[in-house]
Amino acid sequence: MIVSVVIRTLNEQQHLGQLLSAISKQIRDGFEIEIVIIDSGSTDKTLSIAKSFNCKITHIKKSEFTFGRSLNMGSDFATGEILVYVSGHCIPESDSWLKMLIKPILDGVAGYSYGRQIGFETTKYSERRLFEKYFPSQSKIPQKDFFCNNANAAISRQVWLDHKFDEQVTGLEDMELAKRFCYLGGQVAYVSEAAIHHIHNESWSQTRRRYEREAIALQLIMPEVHVGLMDTFRYLFASIFGDFASAIKERCFFRELFGIVKFRLAQYMGTYRGNHEHRALSKRRKENYFYPTKTLQD
Repeated sequence: MIVSVVIRTLNEQQHLGQLLSAISKQIRDGFEIEIVIIDSGSTDKTLSIAKSFNCKITHIKKSEFTFGRSLNMGSDFATGEILVYVSGHCIPESDSWLKMLIKPILDGVAGYSYGRQIGFETTKYSERRLFEKYFPSQSKIPQKDFFCNNANAAISRQVWLDHKFDEQVTGLEDMELAKRFCYLGGQVAYVSEAAIHHIHNESWSQTRRRYEREAIALQLIMPEVHVGLMDTFRYLFASIFGDFASAIKERCFFRELFGIVKFRLAQYMGTYRGNHEHRALSKRRKENYFYPTKTLQD
């Protein structure tokens, strides 16, 4: 059996070598690994690094790029019975990452699985807190919701062929597919043992744009979600003071103070701008998704 690891790249030279090296060291429990690079115009050493690891390389024009289209093209180019998606700036935590990530699919428990994401030494404090919220230490196999994340995920080829990623959404193409899949009776699994370090070295404006883009996509996936101005202020201050309390407990408050405020402002400014025109959502579902003290596993 072949497992295809599909990696979207655009100037990923900083961490791609570490990622590919970690993939080459994965335990191969009855399967072969194929690595597919779908590149959208790298101008650094990304492609030479990929070639040095004997990756299969295909391309998508920047003018044609969407998150969903690039994954569909990469998946179509791949030959594996199971498709694994990992970001080019992620590094598996152990040599059993891949085996654990695909296990729910091999066991027939789920058609789509995703693994844990944890911070790196350069990860912003508030983002580490978000990783803890969305990717807890306890697995859910299968889980009750359709949340997932393609920075560290696997899907059976048949499920992908039956559903494919929406090529128009501005982000969250993983959740959009998972919602359709679950609506028809499919199952998604969360595997905490399949952990990766997710390295975001974004500027504050890039962080804001990421959340804005995802909020726009969320309107299509969950049209009942609406975050008004008062919601935004409430979530913003709750997040900031929650981070403050955590940082005080960890004795890093003064070091992290300004970074916390900047990150949360970027997060909720982006979320509000991308989402504020949409219809209202029930309080329970809205707070479960946005409120910092709740988790998606609740």
